[in-house]
Amino acid sequence: MRELSELIEVEDPAWPVLGGELRDAAVPVELLDADAERAAAALVQTQVTVRSFLGAFVLHSGGAFVDDGWLRVYGSPAADNDRRLPSLARVNGYPPVTIPDWRPQAGLVVAHDVLGGVFVVQGGPADQVGLPGQPGEMVYFAPDSLRWDALGAGYGAWLSWMLAGGTEEFYEGLRWPGWRDEVRELDGDRGLTLYPPLWSAEAHQDLAATSRRVVAMAELLDFARETSVQFDEADPGFLGTV
Repeated sequence: MRELSELIEVEDPAWPVLGGELRDAAVPVELLDADAERAAAALVQTQVTVRSFLGAFVLHSGGAFVDDGWLRVYGSPAADNDRRLPSLARVNGYPPVTIPDWRPQAGLVVAHDVLGGVFVVQGGPADQVGLPGQPGEMVYFAPDSLRWDALGAGYGAWLSWMLAGGTEEFYEGLRWPGWRDEVRELDGDRGLTLYPPLWSAEAHQDLAATSRRVVAMAELLDFARETSVQFDEADPGFLGTV
């Protein structure tokens, strides 16, 4: 297990580039400040260096609300967390003290969207972890299909794309007029449930006509898991603890 010094004393740290992308993002970004001591502990447990976007984000941020909060990207525990955005450690159930051989079972949950979509860094061979894609690849649990999809990119490329406005393309057909006003003020542990449900044909006939309700993100994820098991007889696995 690498010590903190091995993770932060590197050539070409990613934060100058990532910090610039966060400041100049094509979509609104609310970046929370990190608690320095807890950020260092989170980085050690995550075991990635700050040469990577993931390591830099964990060390330097308490998470971010991207595109007016449609996407919530998890970092270290925030210094001031009035928005109730969970940390990467909490979402992934990190142990309270550093354990050298601890790892997430299938992958690392790094973000959720307001609809209950889950972004994960795939953690191992597909036949062992039950997720598509290759180790280190981003995979997404889609609330409209209740299935995992491999995204063909790692964390850094994915985050750069989201900040550059990729949310518009990625969520095409899943947004309705006025969504920003409904999403902007939501706390990080809240999401939106739709009726008819997002996975139904009725919902996509007119998303604006759906009934939308603010719920705890945990409730949204539990509903997605239960529905997936009911329809496909397949448990999607760990979706994060929010």
